[in-house]
Amino acid sequence: MKAAVLTAPRRIETVDDWPEPECGPHDVLVRLEGMGVCGSDLAVFDGDRAVPALPWVVGHEGFGRIVAVGGRVVDRAVGQRVVIEPNYACLDCPECPRGLTSACTKRVIVGMNAPGLLAERIAVPAPFAHPVPDTTDPADLACAEPYTVARTAVRRGGVGAGDKTLVVGAGAQGLLLCQALLAIGVRPAVVEPHPRRLAHAEVLGARAADDGEGGFTYVFESSGVAAALGAALECTVPGATAVLVGLGSAGLPLSVNQLVRSQLTLRGSLIYDHPGDFTAALADITSGAVRPGAAIDARFPLEDAQEAFAGARERAGKTWISLDPEDGGRNDDDN
Repeated sequence: MKAAVLTAPRRIETVDDWPEPECGPHDVLVRLEGMGVCGSDLAVFDGDRAVPALPWVVGHEGFGRIVAVGGRVVDRAVGQRVVIEPNYACLDCPECPRGLTSACTKRVIVGMNAPGLLAERIAVPAPFAHPVPDTTDPADLACAEPYTVARTAVRRGGVGAGDKTLVVGAGAQGLLLCQALLAIGVRPAVVEPHPRRLAHAEVLGARAADDGEGGFTYVFESSGVAAALGAALECTVPGATAVLVGLGSAGLPLSVNQLVRSQLTLRGSLIYDHPGDFTAALADITSGAVRPGAAIDARFPLEDAQEAFAGARERAGKTWISLDPEDGGRNDDDN
């Protein structure tokens, strides 16, 4: 079968002889229809995040249709369209019963410590293949997993409609944070140096933060840049909450004195918790309450996976790869 595999840093090859997956008794076999490209995928692509071996199938934000079910699967059926939840929690470690499956000590992270999704067919544990209506827009499904990340950060932060909120960064995750906030009645201000990304956030319904604007009670940081977080915290009121979604290796730009005197709450938000966060996010999408596909800037076919990944950081919005020959092929007019 065809698959897109990383063969060296910044080099993806589309091959047609990749081994077929084995569908275990508790698995479903999914024919992939599309996959979004994520910042963590790009870290793998660049060689900054090590994977167990090369060549390596990339990607984790996928959706498709079930073509076979394992012998012990009773709640999934051939023909169902599904979105894949690509973090397979063990559901048995000390963290999972607490509802914190995002901190599972045995978590299978698709595309990182287990092979990725960008192949014609993949085997998925049945509980992590979520059925969705056939009528759902494929572009929205390509963004379902990262929208879940954004929605979960909003849930964990506790922000409400009356809270003055700042989003730092309007890359793909920042745009989805804007959508998650707008869905609960919060119109966020956005700080973003890239003019096209900022314009994209404004089209979605957010607004550009005014120069020197302050008074924010909530900050959602999506860039992972310590200096950007430091500047944002200077714009908050005492008792504010900052939710950190972006990953970065630099230390936090504040002292213990600053943290205590400002009575600041810092909250890290890593992915989401199974199954509630994923099912709630899909309910938003399938009901039409949100359209995360509006964050998309470009679409590529599987054969152009190298180009899709290589240019993803420079695009104003999100990139996705389609494996459906009937969807019209590539669409990168905005690149």
